[in-house]
Amino acid sequence: MSNIETLTFDNISLGHTKIFSIKITEEILKKFAAISGDFNPLHMDEKYAKNTQFNKRICHGMLLASFFSRLIGMYIPGKQALYFSQSLNFISPCFIGDTVKVTGTVTKKTSATKMLTIKTEIHNQNNDCIVNGVAKVIVRE
Repeated sequence: MSNIETLTFDNISLGHTKIFSIKITEEILKKFAAISGDFNPLHMDEKYAKNTQFNKRICHGMLLASFFSRLIGMYIPGKQALYFSQSLNFISPCFIGDTVKVTGTVTKKTSATKMLTIKTEIHNQNNDCIVNGVAKVIVRE
């Protein structure tokens, strides 16, 4: 696991970006299902999923969204993060075997509240955006 960043509000500038990638595996899907309790057959049953519009199992949207927690808690700003809110748009499916790229870019800083607004996106290996949203994060002193 990567080292945690210790960025302060003052040393984060507009446009500050962090990107990391992760491969979606069967093991990750099973662990997420066990933790979340979401064993929906669209995610867990190949036979069932084969008869849907996706033709195969898809990754839990909230599993993908959980990578935004890593983005905030480990990188922007890292140690000083206090997650305030996150909007989510699930745009396209993600499949087992896909490699996803998680990106966060600081788009606004509010000095009075020490709050960052961060554009959050996840793209697959074809560079299709599959999840996006906006995070608001307080940078603790």
